[in-house]
Amino acid sequence: MILPPIWTSEELENECVISSTAFRHSRLEEPLEDYLEAFDLYQTHLEEFLETTGDLTRLEENALEVLSNPNLLQSFRYLAAPPISEDDLKILAEAKSFSKSHLSRNPRDVQRLIFVVKEVLDRRRFSWVVEKREPTEVEKNAAIMASAALMAARRTETKRRTQGKNDQEKAVKDALLELEFVEVATRNISTLSLAPAAGEFCGESKLGERKGDIILRLWDERVMPIECKVSNSALNSVKRLNNDAAAKAQSWRRDFGLLQVVPTAVISGVYKLSNLLEAQSRGLTIFWAHNLRPLTEWIAQTKSTKKSSK
Repeated sequence: MILPPIWTSEELENECVISSTAFRHSRLEEPLEDYLEAFDLYQTHLEEFLETTGDLTRLEENALEVLSNPNLLQSFRYLAAPPISEDDLKILAEAKSFSKSHLSRNPRDVQRLIFVVKEVLDRRRFSWVVEKREPTEVEKNAAIMASAALMAARRTETKRRTQGKNDQEKAVKDALLELEFVEVATRNISTLSLAPAAGEFCGESKLGERKGDIILRLWDERVMPIECKVSNSALNSVKRLNNDAAAKAQSWRRDFGLLQVVPTAVISGVYKLSNLLEAQSRGLTIFWAHNLRPLTEWIAQTKSTKKSSK
């Protein structure tokens, strides 16, 4: 049985530099158009929202229309400081749904939803509401611009994180396909017998009590759950790597046995050396998205081991 690689501090530090450099280049090359397109879109939605609500003076009267329209609902959530997610808004208002049919039957839900947001209204952007007067054109335009910028920034950040993770997963899957692995259906894996067969992998699936982005079975029959992680700062790397991937590694090794699973993370972005060393010491095998060759070479070795043991 071939043990997974354990990298030295020097090796990890060198890869950190390469990964950080790649991350900076990627950010600098990121198209400004994505943000500007989102800004223009949200500016239009906000203008419609303020027109529908009479610059927030008729919010209660038009609440049903606002809450049941996805675009107007988003603008409504961004009245708050900071903005409230749909899930949080439902919880805070004890409302079950934003559907028009549900809200029509439950007017008290509508009242609570409006109350919650008005309680945390951004008094800087919408000062005229607090002062109970009509807004000036300057105030109204400033509120629209500030809100559109906030919404566009949030959307761009979310898209960036999602795209980075998706790109990583695709790169890993492509690498596995080149190794002649076969992709199979996702599944719940309560016991290792339910995992993909040797030479197979599946996308995001539940392994024991925790989900893994990719689950494969090595040629020597061990199961290898792979987490794809993108970190945009050394501080963020604690959350992505130590609090998530390394915690899953410990859980999987405890539930299925130290020799039966090889918990792995394929990472990119900015990481702190001490966090990498800690994650590795907790049983997480680390590979880098900017160089998947060590990953594929190690996986290929498990096929050689299987042949030689026969």
